[in-house]
Amino acid sequence: MAEILQTDGTWAFDGGTIRIVPGRERGVHLLRQTLGELAVPLTAVAGIAFEPGRKSGRLRLRLRDGADPLSQVTRGRLSEAADPYQLTVDPDRAGVAEYFVDEVRNALLLEQVPSGPTDRYLLPGPALPLSVGAGDGTASFDGERVRLEWNWKTEEGKKSAGTRMLPLRDISSVEWQPSVGLENGYLRFALPQVPTSAPPKHDPHAIELYGFKKDPLMALVAAAVVARLPHPAAPDRAPKALHGPGHSPAAVPPEGAAEAAPAAPSGGDDHDALLRRLRELGELHRAGVLTDEEFTAAKQAILRRF
Repeated sequence: MAEILQTDGTWAFDGGTIRIVPGRERGVHLLRQTLGELAVPLTAVAGIAFEPGRKSGRLRLRLRDGADPLSQVTRGRLSEAADPYQLTVDPDRAGVAEYFVDEVRNALLLEQVPSGPTDRYLLPGPALPLSVGAGDGTASFDGERVRLEWNWKTEEGKKSAGTRMLPLRDISSVEWQPSVGLENGYLRFALPQVPTSAPPKHDPHAIELYGFKKDPLMALVAAAVVARLPHPAAPDRAPKALHGPGHSPAAVPPEGAAEAAPAAPSGGDDHDALLRRLRELGELHRAGVLTDEEFTAAKQAILRRF
């Protein structure tokens, strides 16, 4: 068990999961506090590094491309303070941070976790229901539909369209862009049946952002919706069935249990490969991808290979 406790937050690693708990002090960014605790499976990690500094160092966790809905949406455009995968480290805790990095790196090597992209989300995205008011409106999402409501800053033509209700099935993609300099940001929902080239100020399916404190929280709404859309790299882009507003796509069983379970190694695979398969099965079972019966059947099939 490796753990580092800082004012900025706490990171703990048990060999299979990195648990990230944001600090509760006033200086901790609102996005991280709103997002709350994260459980990052080792299989989602591409790398980790510690950057020492004279006043403070920084612990950085790099996730595999496509593993996390929030990272998929933000694409490195969050500030360091808002990024949940960064931790400010006091100078006297540099040794602890370096030990933490070594433990995670050793586990990545031992488990032979690939650093390449994934074809499914390994993190569930922000908890639901979720509602954020910023810019010229409020965006709410309950897992089945997005609700866009307008405020006094909304352009009159856009406001005249009234509150918008966007069923998840009608949304093809979500785009979040933070404000940069004099350029306003936005949160936009693309609906193929209602195409538009209007700027966010006039688009009834977009919220315009002006660069205020709560603006980054719109990235959480975007991530929550994206988590429930087909993964961009999935072999089958057909929408997955959901079993409730808070359901995570990581817990949606694939078309067949045989597809969800890792394929049993051939007779030529060695003992270590079989053990890795068993660990992967355990992760799928704990995540809810496999039922108890599917897990037992798949495990027995692998055990017969020993």
